[in-house]
Amino acid sequence: MKRPLGVSLISYFYMFGAGVMILTAIFFNANADEFGIAERFGIPNVPERIFRMIVAMGSLLIIYGYMRLKRWGFWLMIVYSLGFGVISYGLLFSHDKQPFIGNLIWSVIVLVYTLCVRRSFFTREKKYYEH
Repeated sequence: MKRPLGVSLISYFYMFGAGVMILTAIFFNANADEFGIAERFGIPNVPERIFRMIVAMGSLLIIYGYMRLKRWGFWLMIVYSLGFGVISYGLLFSHDKQPFIGNLIWSVIVLVYTLCVRRSFFTREKKYYEH
């Protein structure tokens, strides 16, 4: 089955984000941000560099399944979008709202689009073999 254009665009966006996350894990000054990604997830005692690598590698795994139109890629993207959306929504009330509004909107867009193209993840091409 041909991959929907939106799945490709979302995947490339997340690949770029994972690459940036890996680079910042290597070259990031942990004291540069007001609060890091680990703190946003509610686990401030985890080292920021390690947590950035874990999130980046996890998102690359999700993207692999999502781009390949795997069922598990669909479900992991749903959970990933819901998780980041809920975290962004929660942070709206405790920090500067602008970046978290954008993150929340993006999570909703990915979630809605993924649900709209769910058939791409759950249909299998029939392969006929000659015996």
